Amino acid sequence: MSSFRTSKPLRVGLLTDEPLRMEGLAGILEEQPRNGNAPLTPVFGAFEELLSDSTLSYLVVDLHSNSSGLETVEAIHRRRPDMRLIVIGPEKDDKLVLGLMLAGARAYLDQKANPQVARQAVDVVISGSIWAPRRLLSLLIDKLLSVHDASPVTHHPHLTDRERQVLELILSACPNREIARQLGIEESTVQAHVGRLLRKTGADNRIGLLMGGSNPALLESAEIRARRWDDRHREDSRQ
Repeated sequence: MSSFRTSKPLRVGLLTDEPLRMEGLAGILEEQPRNGNAPLTPVFGAFEELLSDSTLSYLVVDLHSNSSGLETVEAIHRRRPDMRLIVIGPEKDDKLVLGLMLAGARAYLDQKANPQVARQAVDVVISGSIWAPRRLLSLLIDKLLSVHDASPVTHHPHLTDRERQVLELILSACPNREIARQLGIEESTVQAHVGRLLRKTGADNRIGLLMGGSNPALLESAEIRARRWDDRHREDSRQ
């Protein structure tokens, strides 16, 4: 169940050794929540201390203070696969961002992200979705689509028309609120559809659904691959 929309403060770890950045991130997390989002409490600590804290489910990782960013994220994901990571890193490094998302990061922010965007990204991750520049999400999905054996889903799960619509929007990295808006349904109804999709596909979470989107059987059930090809073909023909 999502921790979204709860009055109990959520503890969010901050992994950075730059005092000014730490102060800025703490200020962002301590801001008054909006739209019913959860209040947040920043937690400071060193790498081992934060990863050993079993009460932490969210961690902001500052790559500006760490030259081996991808290795750090991979190490965290191996140790704490349950921990949702929000990564702050350099601009215009698409290869790094894709690697980080595939390694388990739930959000990526570059150094020019303003406080409002940073807080929004954290709230989106807490809601159970992912956050990254749209163009990079598209590249991520295309990369996953090219890997046929990345998912254990080998059968053709039966999906209703509404479940297909929800799955396609999930593969486009839309949060539940945006899915509800586009489909004209309640957010609680979207959550119910997501739950059924998880059960039918065997995925553990929304990231699992995204990874499962690389499987031809699931794509065929959702009729997504053909639409993506048609969209790309139309885009190419206009160039």
